[in-house]
Amino acid sequence: MTKKEFADRMSEKAGITKVDAMKAYDAFLNVASDYLTSGEKVTLMGFGTLSVQKKDARTARNPRTGATIKVPAKKVVRFKAGSELSTKVAK
Repeated sequence: MTKKEFADRMSEKAGITKVDAMKAYDAFLNVASDYLTSGEKVTLMGFGTLSVQKKDARTARNPRTGATIKVPAKKVVRFKAGSELSTKVAK
């Protein structure tokens, strides 16, 4: 599903214009990004929780050449589905 398809479906379900749905989508991404970059969790009841997880630096192996490479430490976004979403998907 693309951003446009998501906004189109959201506009249908909420009874708002596609332009307003796109604005709401962009606003959600901006707010969630702001919270995550400041180290806070974003919890949407029934949907899930977005959080930032730190990955330590490690040594990996290139499967093609067999050479070892160093992978630097980084932060990644983690999503944990809420119980309501998990239940709907499981049906």
